[in-house]
Amino acid sequence: MGRYHAQKLAALPDVELTAVVDADLSRAQALGAPAFADYREIFGKVDAAVIAVPTDRHFAIARDCLEHGVHLLLEKPIATSLAEADELIALAAKRRLVLQSGHVERYNAAFQALHARMDRAVFVEAERLAGFKRRGAEVDVVLDLMIHDLDLACALARAEPVGVSACGFRVLTRDIDIANARIEFANGCVANLSASRVSQAPVRKFRVFQADLYVSADLQAGKLRYVRESGGAIAETEDTYGGGDALAAQAASFAAAVAGREPVRIDGREGRRALELALTVGRLVRERLQRFV
Repeated sequence: MGRYHAQKLAALPDVELTAVVDADLSRAQALGAPAFADYREIFGKVDAAVIAVPTDRHFAIARDCLEHGVHLLLEKPIATSLAEADELIALAAKRRLVLQSGHVERYNAAFQALHARMDRAVFVEAERLAGFKRRGAEVDVVLDLMIHDLDLACALARAEPVGVSACGFRVLTRDIDIANARIEFANGCVANLSASRVSQAPVRKFRVFQADLYVSADLQAGKLRYVRESGGAIAETEDTYGGGDALAAQAASFAAAVAGREPVRIDGREGRRALELALTVGRLVRERLQRFV
């Protein structure tokens, strides 16, 4: 992911790609910018950085960067614990630094259109399925994949979560590979989310219902299908949002926040909310699994 972030940032007119850091120095050097094997070598050379290391290293590196005055875009999940997330949020606020959470799906053009159209969602259903990859396997499927949809569901509900139930199973790893969660929100909205990292074909689908409208979204294909009642009949329309680049949009948003041109769109607090939900889902799944051992 770091390679892709570097490419998107380098393409922005108001950003200079000053350094790329990778434990594998040859991989960093392949991107054409000054390369380092130790992130501490960039201090004093950069204004902002993207952290795209394994999740268990997020906190230590992010804290060090913030202490050295570096604005951050931090890949999801923001940290491995709420205590770590709280410390990063407090440190960024104290130093008046940008701490942006890397929930890139918020920049998906189809999701943005869906979010703009739904003003009172009552039920959200999501499927996020992927084939198994070693990258990301240091965490369970909830922190790896479902956390995207936990964040999107909160955005669609426009309310805070108040109740969670969940189930899940181990398949190819010693941790959770398939999970299902039901989230209830303070305004009555309910979300039913499923995630798998042991599926044969990738799927990123949303179905969202409100009193006068049903929308089916294929976030991977960028398609929205609207269904509503019109004159006693069911009317369907479809919109396509092809050619978008969510990662590039996220990079531009981060650069604008660092430059002070716009507020941080997805800040550390929203990253913490998604993390809290993901940790709760994971805990509930493990408790359920222990009952059936």
